[in-house]
Amino acid sequence: MIRIRQEDLIHSISDALQFISYYHPVDFLKAMGEAWTKEQSPAAKDAMAQILVNSRMCAEGKRPVCQDTGMVVVFLKIGMQVQWDGAMSVSEMVNEGVRQGYAHPDNILRSSMVYDPLGSRKNSGDNTPAIIHMELVQGDKLEIKIAAKGGGSENKSRFKVLNPSCSMVDWVLEELPKMGAGWCPPGMLGIGVGGSAEKAMLLAKESLMEPIDIHELMTRGPTNRKEELRLEIYDKVNALGIGAQGLGGLTTVLDVKISDFPTHAASLPVGMIPNCAATRHVEFTLDGSGPAVLTPPSLEDWPDVTWEASPQARRVDLDKISKEDIATWKPGELILLNGKLLTGRDAAHKRIADLYARNKPLPDGIDFHGRFIYYVGPVDPVRDEVVGPAGPTTATRMDKFTELMLVQAGLFGMVGKAERGPVALEAIKQNDAVYLMAVGGAAYLVSKAIRSSRILAFEELGMEAIREFEVVDFPVTVAVDSRGNSVHKMGPAEWRGKIGKIPVVTE
Repeated sequence: MIRIRQEDLIHSISDALQFISYYHPVDFLKAMGEAWTKEQSPAAKDAMAQILVNSRMCAEGKRPVCQDTGMVVVFLKIGMQVQWDGAMSVSEMVNEGVRQGYAHPDNILRSSMVYDPLGSRKNSGDNTPAIIHMELVQGDKLEIKIAAKGGGSENKSRFKVLNPSCSMVDWVLEELPKMGAGWCPPGMLGIGVGGSAEKAMLLAKESLMEPIDIHELMTRGPTNRKEELRLEIYDKVNALGIGAQGLGGLTTVLDVKISDFPTHAASLPVGMIPNCAATRHVEFTLDGSGPAVLTPPSLEDWPDVTWEASPQARRVDLDKISKEDIATWKPGELILLNGKLLTGRDAAHKRIADLYARNKPLPDGIDFHGRFIYYVGPVDPVRDEVVGPAGPTTATRMDKFTELMLVQAGLFGMVGKAERGPVALEAIKQNDAVYLMAVGGAAYLVSKAIRSSRILAFEELGMEAIREFEVVDFPVTVAVDSRGNSVHKMGPAEWRGKIGKIPVVTE
């Protein structure tokens, strides 16, 4: 029988969250490096290069690989012979570890958890509470799996109870294109099958913590139906041509995991959860001898990949931009932004819409006319940083505000990640505006182009406040041009045809 000290669990949770914030798992680095090597789509290859270079920068600088430092998900297998040395409950210990891990002064992590989700949505300020799953098992050890799950990928989760005679593969291929690019592919797909509704989703989530091993499975061949389905879904999803960041390319998923559980004879519950390119998880065991010791990757584990802005990229001055300039930009064109760039995302847009609805003026100093807005919620800076990691958030969430911001506020353009929906596309087209895409999963790399930052309004919103960045050669891609042409439609369609396994569907 062993005794686990309260402070050892708290310290281990805190250290693990710091560790996974800046170290990618080695299996991910290897898989992404192989995908980059074989990629033939220039846009997708550039995006993967940014992700890999960002990853190495974060490992060296010990800063988050993504500005969305995730909600904490913990799986605990508690040996029935374990005794506890401490006054806190297990959940209290885990949450104290989260609290300490996210407040580390050398690497502050962004707090994203909000209380009263149907009301005030007030930020907890310390990223608690964690999502905790506990299981009592035989033995005298405590096994811990911990992940930091970003909202962009979590929001794309899917669930359905299929008829037992239906094809799970067909359902996956139907649903995955609807997920768009907000989950920042390429990443992993976790699929849970069986049990009940909540069990299927839990199986899918935990499967994402398994190592990437699809290429080993290809080499040795499948030995059961689950492995056959993993290979089939992997091939067919990649044949969709969605590619890195949804730009079109050969690799959309790095692996497919399937976990199952017995279920009712009348049911086939299926859950599907993607993991983004900022995949963050680690597992360890406590045996009473002290806190966990986590071994970082070696710098030799990162692929030999470099990134620099293409010499063909167009440099633009945001302080002198005109609609005539924007009209010359082409879908897929690389742009380097210079000058003053405003920021704002969900909460700020909601406040702006409320002010306009009540015929109230915008806060002093806020003028969107002729400006660009960046959908971002950055990490707080440390040491001599101007701003912490500051990658884009999913632009689709701002679609319902797009017409308002273009017509009433007077914006010329927007910067975010992933595709825009029909409402936003029409507003962009009607107002001769433009939507630019920054690479999700390259937050630290992108932040180096930000030379100054100041809060203009809504300071109480924290990471969602409106800021003004001064940027130098901030790298983006024209995702929607002023005529409403979307690279997120054109790119995957082109590469689906090139891959040739699934015919191009013309509208």
